[in-house]
Amino acid sequence: MAGKVPTPHIGAQLGEIADRVIMAGDPLRAKFMAENFLENPVQYNSVRGMLGYTGTYKGKRVSVQGHGMGIPSIGIYTYELFNFYDVKRIIRCGSAGAYHPDLKLGDVVFAMGSCTDSNYAQQFALPGTFAPIADFEMLRSAAAKAEELGIEYRVGNVMASDVFYGDNAEEWKKWQKMGVLAVEMEAAALYMNAARAGRSALCICTISDSLVHGTACSAEERQTSFTNMMKIAFDII
Repeated sequence: MAGKVPTPHIGAQLGEIADRVIMAGDPLRAKFMAENFLENPVQYNSVRGMLGYTGTYKGKRVSVQGHGMGIPSIGIYTYELFNFYDVKRIIRCGSAGAYHPDLKLGDVVFAMGSCTDSNYAQQFALPGTFAPIADFEMLRSAAAKAEELGIEYRVGNVMASDVFYGDNAEEWKKWQKMGVLAVEMEAAALYMNAARAGRSALCICTISDSLVHGTACSAEERQTSFTNMMKIAFDII
C-alpha cells in the first residue's frame, strides 16, 4: 500500500473498508445503496460529505462509497481505495447520456472500454495512447446477471468527458459516428487506476437522458430504474 490512512479524503482506518467497493458519483446514492442493499451498514466516511459505508450483501462484505463528479474526483478516490486501502474490485454505478439511437431511458450500459478527452493518462508517460478497458471477468458476469434478471443492456464503448456544458453542442456526434454508446464522466480514470494498481474495475451506467432524442428521466424514473444496475453490481462484486 502506497500511503498512510486515514487519507485526506477518506476517514477510514485499515480494515474498515471491504476489498470490494461499489461507487456512485452522488454520495446520497451511496447512502441509498447502503440502506437498501447492505445488511448492518456502518458509515466509515463523511469527509467532504463523500459518504462511505461497509456492510454485508448475501454473506459478502461490501463497501459503498461516493466518488464525486468527473475524472479528477474519481481519480482521487479510486487511487486511495486501490493503493491505500488494498481494495481489489470496484464497480461504478452511474448515469449516462445516450449517443446511440437505440438506447432507451433506463437501459443499462456496460462500459467495455472508455474514450476520453481528458489528459489523465499523461501522468503515466506512456509512449502512445492507452486504451482503458473493463475487467473481462466482471464484464462477463455482469452481462450474465443482467440476462438472468431480464434487464436490457448494451456492451460497448463510452465517452468519459471532462466537459458537462460543452461549447460545441454538436461535438458528441463525432463520437457517435465511431460507435460510442453513451457519455459519462469517470470510467476512463477508474479503468486507468485499476490497470496501474493491477486491480479489477467495471463501470455500469443507466441511461438517464438521450442526446439523440432529447429525452430525460424524471426524478421518479431515476429512483426506480437505477436500481437495476445496483442489483447487478451487488450480485457480481
